[in-house]
Amino acid sequence: MSKQTYKVGFFFRRQFTMAAAEAPADVKNTFSHYSDGAGVMNVENFHRFLIEVQKEKNVTLDDAQAIINKYGDPKHTGLQLDAFFKYLFSDINPPLDPTLGIHHDMTAPLSHYYIYTGHNSYLTGNQLSSDCSDVPIIQALQRGVRVIELDIWPNSDEDDVEVLHGRTLTTPVALIKCLRSIKEHAFSASEYPVVITLEDHLTPNLQAKVAEMITQTFGDMLFSPSECLKELPSPESLKKRIMISTKPPKEYLQAKEVKEKDDSKKGTEQDDSDEGEDDEDDEGDPKSENNAASEYKRLIAIHAGKGKGGLSDWLRVDPNNVRRLSLSEPALEKAVDTHSKEIIRFTQKNLLRVYPKGIRVDSSNYDPFVGWTHGAQMVAFNMQGYGRSLWLMHGMFRANGGCGYVKKPDLLLTAGPNNEVFDPTKKLPVKTTLKVTVYMGDGWDKDFDQTHFDTYSPPDFYAKVGIAGVPADAIKKKTKTMDDNWIPTWDEQFEFPLTVPELALLRIKVLDYNRSDKDEFAGQTCLPVPELRQGIRAVPLFDRKGEKYSSVKLFMRFEFV
Repeated sequence: MSKQTYKVGFFFRRQFTMAAAEAPADVKNTFSHYSDGAGVMNVENFHRFLIEVQKEKNVTLDDAQAIINKYGDPKHTGLQLDAFFKYLFSDINPPLDPTLGIHHDMTAPLSHYYIYTGHNSYLTGNQLSSDCSDVPIIQALQRGVRVIELDIWPNSDEDDVEVLHGRTLTTPVALIKCLRSIKEHAFSASEYPVVITLEDHLTPNLQAKVAEMITQTFGDMLFSPSECLKELPSPESLKKRIMISTKPPKEYLQAKEVKEKDDSKKGTEQDDSDEGEDDEDDEGDPKSENNAASEYKRLIAIHAGKGKGGLSDWLRVDPNNVRRLSLSEPALEKAVDTHSKEIIRFTQKNLLRVYPKGIRVDSSNYDPFVGWTHGAQMVAFNMQGYGRSLWLMHGMFRANGGCGYVKKPDLLLTAGPNNEVFDPTKKLPVKTTLKVTVYMGDGWDKDFDQTHFDTYSPPDFYAKVGIAGVPADAIKKKTKTMDDNWIPTWDEQFEFPLTVPELALLRIKVLDYNRSDKDEFAGQTCLPVPELRQGIRAVPLFDRKGEKYSSVKLFMRFEFV
């Protein structure tokens, strides 16, 4: 096709709407089944369709009539095929129920939830030379992130406190600016508590200054128990509260910084253990406590640290105390090989935070399921590290109304016969099978320039569909490639047997096939399987950063059998 011919064809093609496009055969057959001989689906039959096919058990006749009023032709008493198709492919028919809201039990201890967690929340880009700012903190809170990490260091005059990634070229931002932004935006997306994890590199006098900043900034919003917690409180009891989590202050922190500077000479890879809470002694020696920092210590709601000894000691459950343990990504991968059951038992009462390995200087992320399948509540991610891993994170926290807290499945919270705990690597019986039909897609011509994918011809789209979850459930499949078509019609069905559907995410990605170059990204989404609505749905796609496209959607069907 010549460039001139293509432009004319492109202009002509854009005049049509999806309502005039060819509906998939399955949709036509469904319409025929629920419509009368005149080709109209009346309100009673449409209501029956919503219950029987869409599995919307609570829908009323009035609800069905409201949809008919919006999409139907006033000349008819129901929906014709075009109107039926238009409704199904509309924004009011998404794969997740927007009215479901927060529906998990929010009265259990914090340790019973996955918590939306950021890593180095102040960084705007890479881990070595990007600017530090309160802007990414604000953006994270607006997306529903509930755990914000701040690395706090003395300024050059050692009379104030800055936030930066230590021993790098990152430019600092004032701590007070970050705290004020957290206060302003903490509950813009969710009422549930925000935890600020502090990686502390301060002297006792500056710790006292931080205590004053935190107290004056947050006031009554701050949750600071008078003694160490024996059990973590619930998200419900902590609505609109701020919690501080860090190690108790000690004088040796100054000496520790000398050690860290020596460690930095060993190369970037040592950064896997650069978190302040990863020093081996954190139980707190009364002789080494400094009175100047006592106020700082009193503000700590969730004490962090490993304690003396090795992994078995770190994972020991104290019946009279709860705490937060931090492990780097590679440390967790090693730990699950030898202490899988101990990790799960630990996370039933305590908090486990996982953070990216130090060599991820590009702010990339890792597989969150290693942590999630072992009960880790705080799988800390670089929120600017766009890609597959972050898309999984977005997908997980679309659940439960996007409030930033997702209840862990019971299999991670309770012990079975003989006190056995869940084994993520064990193949279990299939609980259910998810059938996914990918009918078609549309909207790229509206959200992309006509030459974005190919200069002289329409794109060649294909879709990847898969499950992320426990190893036994993880699988990837893909459709055929539809050549030269802005509105690809695949009409393919896939089946996904699921042994642990409670932990499954449905991954969807569309690419444009290129014969001589890398296939080009054309949209993605990730959906929590437990909250998928059955039936025929319009699935909006998102860009690499997780922002929803204005028009791009897939037309799909979901069934559990």
